[in-house]
Amino acid sequence: MTDGFEYFVGQLSTIDDAGLSKPSALPGWTRKHVVSHVGFNARAAGRLVHWARTGEVTPMYPDPSTRAREIEEGAHWSGQQLRELVQREQAALASALRDLDDSDWSFEVVTAQGRTVQAGEIPWLRTRELWIHAVDLDAGGDFPDLPPDMIDRLVAQAVQKRRAGDSPGLDVRLTDRNPGGTPVGSGDGPTPVVEGAAADIARWLTRREPRGLRTSDGTPLPELGPWL
Repeated sequence: MTDGFEYFVGQLSTIDDAGLSKPSALPGWTRKHVVSHVGFNARAAGRLVHWARTGEVTPMYPDPSTRAREIEEGAHWSGQQLRELVQREQAALASALRDLDDSDWSFEVVTAQGRTVQAGEIPWLRTRELWIHAVDLDAGGDFPDLPPDMIDRLVAQAVQKRRAGDSPGLDVRLTDRNPGGTPVGSGDGPTPVVEGAAADIARWLTRREPRGLRTSDGTPLPELGPWL
């Protein structure tokens, strides 16, 4: 998580305040939207930490519209306000996580997507947000910059999620990990295996621009729904 924050801030530091108003790599979002989301996401994750530490039910967002409203409001702030938001909220989250006792890490909380997870997964949820949205700033970062072990975990979780949802037969093969090996997934899906480098597979699974991928039978890549 700390490395992801440093990477995000590093990408952000290359963009001047005027550049923050330009489009990000996410359709319909400026870079300010991305920075706003990353700042408020830390605050939302902090609510889960509070839940785990105190037992007081504090969801990431009090209602479904709060997340979108926060992001949109923040997208109209100045660049300096947004940079301060990101620093302040990340520091608060890191401090809250340090305050958790050993027993708190196994306390169950509910994510914004409705998943019940142990508090020990909160740093991973935040890590994922930081690295991926740093790429979304469209300032030169890309998925190959992500740590290899994070890429592997991201791919495994994304395949599992999509197989349980919009792509039940999805299988992928990481050609730079195990070129001729068993696909990630069951290996017995009705659709062709999607093949490519791990970073490129992760980019596609999280519904970013696909690059360098192919299917085992040459057919088009399967259509994917929203990532989160």
